[in-house]
Amino acid sequence: MGYNRDELIEVVSSQMPAKRWEHTQGVMETAVKLAEQYGADPVKADLAAILHDVAKYWPIEQLRGILVEHQLSNELLLYNKQLWHAEVGAFVASHDYGIQDMEVLDAIRYHTSGRIGMTLLDKVVCLADYIEPGRDFPGVNNIRELAKDSLEVGLIAGLDTTISLLVSRRQIIFPLTVLARNDLIKKMEANS
Repeated sequence: MGYNRDELIEVVSSQMPAKRWEHTQGVMETAVKLAEQYGADPVKADLAAILHDVAKYWPIEQLRGILVEHQLSNELLLYNKQLWHAEVGAFVASHDYGIQDMEVLDAIRYHTSGRIGMTLLDKVVCLADYIEPGRDFPGVNNIRELAKDSLEVGLIAGLDTTISLLVSRRQIIFPLTVLARNDLIKKMEANS
């Protein structure tokens, strides 16, 4: 069964605290602006943004159960639980809400980690998640400024912030995040 935009908003917003829904609205607004600025599809950006955190507040055991039962990603289970909601969110978007557009599903799936060969939509949603107006962390204003001129430079700065934070906390870094960052830098160097 497919859902229209208003129905999706209703069902997704009911699964998270009001503060997280405010964040999601900020990501929706920012993703559409970035899509329009950098040539991505704003309708797809909006859709991926609506659904990007759909599973964020689900119980950890429910997330683990879905990852295992549907064989989504055994590797993810070895890393920070904060990453799990993205993979599960993409599954739920397809399985429960009828989203079949792989570009939208991948933007949901990779909004926390990035990946090698990020699509334009991947970059838009991932960066929007970093810089939406409600975000307040050290360096966010710099990332916002960089994003005004380059989607890639802004996204690299966002990934750098995540990696630096994890290093400072002596936490494990999901390898795909490092690979995504390196891939973005290599592509920028090749195009300069």
